[in-house]
Amino acid sequence: MNINAIVMFFIFVALTLAITWWAALRTHTRTDFYAAGKAIGGLQNGLAIAGDFLSAATFLGITALVYVAGMDAMLFVLGGTLGWAVILLMVAERLRNLGTYTFSDVAAFRLERGSVRTMSALGSLAVAIPYLLAQMVGAGALIQILFGLPYEIAVVGVGVLMTFYVTFGGMIATTWVQTIKAVLLLTGGTIIGFGVLSLVQFDFGSLVSAAVAAHAKGPAIMAPGVLYRDTITVVSIGLSFVFGTAGLPHVLMRFFTVPDARQARRSVAYAIGFIGYFQSLIFIMGLGAIAYVSTNAEFLAADGSLIGGANMAAVHIAKVIGGDLFLGFISAVTFATILAVVSGLTLSAAAAVSHDLYANVFRHGKSDNATELRIARITTLLIGVITITLAMLLEGENVAVLALIALSIAASVNFPVLFLSMYWRRFTTRGALAGGYAGLAVSLILVVLGPTVWVSLFGFEKAIFPYDYPTLFAMPANLAFACWFSLRDKSRRAAAEVASFDTQWIQSEIGVVNQRA
Repeated sequence: MNINAIVMFFIFVALTLAITWWAALRTHTRTDFYAAGKAIGGLQNGLAIAGDFLSAATFLGITALVYVAGMDAMLFVLGGTLGWAVILLMVAERLRNLGTYTFSDVAAFRLERGSVRTMSALGSLAVAIPYLLAQMVGAGALIQILFGLPYEIAVVGVGVLMTFYVTFGGMIATTWVQTIKAVLLLTGGTIIGFGVLSLVQFDFGSLVSAAVAAHAKGPAIMAPGVLYRDTITVVSIGLSFVFGTAGLPHVLMRFFTVPDARQARRSVAYAIGFIGYFQSLIFIMGLGAIAYVSTNAEFLAADGSLIGGANMAAVHIAKVIGGDLFLGFISAVTFATILAVVSGLTLSAAAAVSHDLYANVFRHGKSDNATELRIARITTLLIGVITITLAMLLEGENVAVLALIALSIAASVNFPVLFLSMYWRRFTTRGALAGGYAGLAVSLILVVLGPTVWVSLFGFEKAIFPYDYPTLFAMPANLAFACWFSLRDKSRRAAAEVASFDTQWIQSEIGVVNQRA
């Protein structure tokens, strides 16, 4: 049991509880709960976006992939940065000008709102659950090491805290927790990265040589093919990152917290800088873990495996760099990372049920503040129970793999519908529903039949679908169905939806003009 880590852990928990109490006093309306009153500035929102995206899957999971497979993990490092270019160039401004609280507001802007919102809400939930599981699995492993608690108890504790933050603090608390966490994570990552380089006199070649010498696969880790040997997986990973990032509901919600589209664009610019910088440190951390953790008996179990599993490589290299005190800091930061991300994810899932389904589908936009907030809080409790239960069954699963499954679903379900709704004149409700449900069905079926669920969760010996990520199959299915059914739709409603595209375009552009004026 690490006393330093435990003390810092409780300091952070106390700080976040204080923030939640402060935020709860300022959360009175739907706008406060879902969008922090639309009063967050570009710099803070950029930090919060980075805090949202730089999750346990990034810090723990990608470092673990570098530790296990070396160069193949660069797919995750580069992809995690490139996806933001799509958001900056195609999504951020128009999303902010056309939407209110969720991306479903934009997807259904000129279409039949009830049916499209229902489909979008189901897509949001399908993305949120595996992404939440990634954070919960990482949290369970971390608390297990810090406190010596059973994994199941650790997962329950994190789930209870997550539920408390969202239920009472909403987006205001989530934004501040994400901002503070981003600053701490960037600071901790910088110390680890430069600390690792200092061990080799800032000679990156020497670090690579030390990692190659320590790894069981030797020089092979610096070439592609250790982890992924097939083209389908590589292409699916690339598509998931580039287009899935722009389909993550909890990330897209962040663009509704700023006052105008200029601040939305500025948020993305800041976020790209923060995320790109941290991703560049990940590879250094992973190589450092290979060189200085895998060769140190202090971090190895009796069978030679890493204590806590590969997901803990980043935590162990922190101890190599700064001893127990710095380990305590990094452990607290990692826990902050998990809490910040699960708060944003849970909030987006709750909004999908309370705002998209209850308020706009069942109540046809006529719900009152108090009832909608109560539905959101009840949904938060249910999501907490579901994710705690599933996380217990996925102990030891790589958190980066779980998070990428969520990105794959986002790219296959949410992004095509959102993009076509904003940019294609001929897009109709019939096309949106056909494409969205096709992408959802194909992605979920293939995920269930794939290695993560069929083998790791269900316990079968061999997966029916041999790939972890279905993006290469599900995303084209969405686009094909959406385009085919839109072009074949000759109904009166379709004609009105095509005609209303000009109104949508004008409204989004007027928003930009007014904000620049």
